[in-house]
Parts: sequence; structure tokens; C-alpha cells
Amino acid sequence: MRLLFTAPLWSLLMTAVAVAAPLKVGVSGEAPFVERSGDKFGGISLTIWREIAGINNLDYQLVPQPNAQANLDALAAGELDVAIGPITITPQRVAQPGFDFTQPYFYAEEAVLVPRERANLLVRLRPLVGVAALSSVAVLLLSLFAVGNLIWLAERRSNHSQFPRQYLRGLGNAMWFALVTLTTVGYGDRAPVSKTGRAITAVWMVVSLIAVSSITAGLASAFTVALARNSTAPITNPTQLRGAVIAVVRGTTSELWADRMGAKSVATDSLKQAIDLVQQKRAEGVIYDRPALRYFIAQNPKSDLQLAPFDLASQTYGFAVRSGSPLRKPINVTVMSMHRVGEIRDIVDRALP
Repeated sequence: MRLLFTAPLWSLLMTAVAVAAPLKVGVSGEAPFVERSGDKFGGISLTIWREIAGINNLDYQLVPQPNAQANLDALAAGELDVAIGPITITPQRVAQPGFDFTQPYFYAEEAVLVPRERANLLVRLRPLVGVAALSSVAVLLLSLFAVGNLIWLAERRSNHSQFPRQYLRGLGNAMWFALVTLTTVGYGDRAPVSKTGRAITAVWMVVSLIAVSSITAGLASAFTVALARNSTAPITNPTQLRGAVIAVVRGTTSELWADRMGAKSVATDSLKQAIDLVQQKRAEGVIYDRPALRYFIAQNPKSDLQLAPFDLASQTYGFAVRSGSPLRKPINVTVMSMHRVGEIRDIVDRALP
């Protein structure tokens, strides 16, 4: 009888102890979301989590994890109560049993970090022989040819001394006249005398003002691009990743994207190690989250590295809790409230360059 009486009390006591015990919170990720200095942690993810914990009166202890997948695996195994950091929500992870994701707290992109190569003369001049520049020149030549024919047809009888009746000679003089009119030089060595020729010339003068302005703007833009292009990226589109040696961080979605793009991936334990491989020319690039790569470039402006001009995918970061955990709902409510008042955006803006 005494045993039956004490069993419920023991059960209640253990429940109270379990509730009072600090939550075990796994932490993984790179700056600026997770930053570690000794036993102290900071960064965007930690700032958001501390706000959530404070609002919901959650007591916790941080447990460092080597990477996002290890963090989730420990959570699924019951070793943790919550997993935080820049953990990408993917279909494969959502399908994994043992844990559930919260509402996303950040939206990011998967990007590629590549060496910065100095632009040579050919690269600098490439805009000048691009489609825009060549098409402008082609339109100009066709316009001169068309106006030259019209002027010659109008002047070849009444003004054959300046515009001879022979087609090639007459057309050459007429195109010369159209050219000097276009450039507003006006040498005066050729001039129409017929009413039709003067009318064509008047229209051409007006059109020339517009044409010269457009061509000048186009060429100025091309020259600006050419002169400003001090560097170029060796990888400029996703198809170039196929067969390329790309560094990735073990246990992150960078492994997935390297495999999906057909790259020869080299797995490392941290973003720093992956970047070191590129700087040592042992890898052609790094696939990782754009915010972390952008943060590295801002902190290391002399690294001679740059982001490739494309993204591989959009992705979302979320926290994770055990399946069926009562923590999920209050965390979701707090995250959505922080989004609503712009608090998360302010935290991110203060941390990201």
C-alpha cells in the first residue's frame, strides 16, 4: 500500500525535475550566424534564440556541434532538446524522423566563392565587341547606306557634279555627305540642291541628333564597363561547376549542391578550411551559404576572392526541436512575432555587411 502511494509521488517528483532541468541546445554553424570565442557564443542565430528563450522563460545550456547534420542527428537521438544555427530546411531533413523544424527565421541563397582573377586586355575590350556595341555600328552603317541611296537618287540628275550618275561614285559621295551631316562636321564640299534632296537632308539632320546621342551613350557605357572591369570570375555560370574541384563543408547542404551540380567535391570540417583550399589553389571554389561567404569577404577584403555572379538555390534557416515537443509552438509564435515587428531584420542588418 505504501509503495502504491509513493510511486505517484516519485513520478511527479521526476517530472518536476525534468521540467526544471535546463534545455540542451545544440549549436552549429559559421559566422555571422554562429560565432564562438572560447566558451562564449554569439551571432545572428544566438541573438534570435536568446530573445526567444527570454520571452518564453526557457533555461538552457549550449552544446557545441561540429555541423548542422550532426546537430540534427543528436537531436533525433534524444541527446538534445533544440538545435539552433543556420540550419537549412530541406525536404530530406524534414523527412528525417525524430525532430521537427520551426518557422523559418531567415531566408538565404546558396552561392559559390571563387578566386578573383585580374582582367586582361581582351576581357576589358570585350564589351566593345559585344552585341550591343556591334548592333549599334550595324544600324549606323545601314542608316548611312539607306540615306546615301536616297540622296543619290534625288541629286544624280540635277546635281551630278557633286553626286555623279555612276552608282558607286555617286553613292560614295552621298554616304560621305550623310556621315559628315551625322557628325555635325559639315565640310560643305557636298550639298543637295533639289527640294527632295534637301527634305531628305532635313529629316536626316533631326534623326542624326537622336542617333548620335544614343550611340554616344552606348559607347560611353561600354567604355565605362571596360575600364572598370579590374577582375573577372573563373566560374560565371552553374554549368561550369560540372567536373570542377569544389570545396564543401561536411554535414551541410553544400555537399548536396556540389553533388547535384556534378562537381568533384572536397569535404572539409569548416568554412575556413574550405576557403584555405581555394587560396592554396587546391580547389576552384567553395559552395556555401551566401551570407556567410559575403561576411568572410567583408572581413577579409584583401583575400582576392569574390562571389560568382549567380546563386544555386534559395533556402530557409530554422531551428529544430524533438518531434512532438511542446517547445515548437511557443518558438513559432515568438519567431513570427519577431518577424512582424521587424526585430529579426534589425538583428540581421546589424550583423551582415
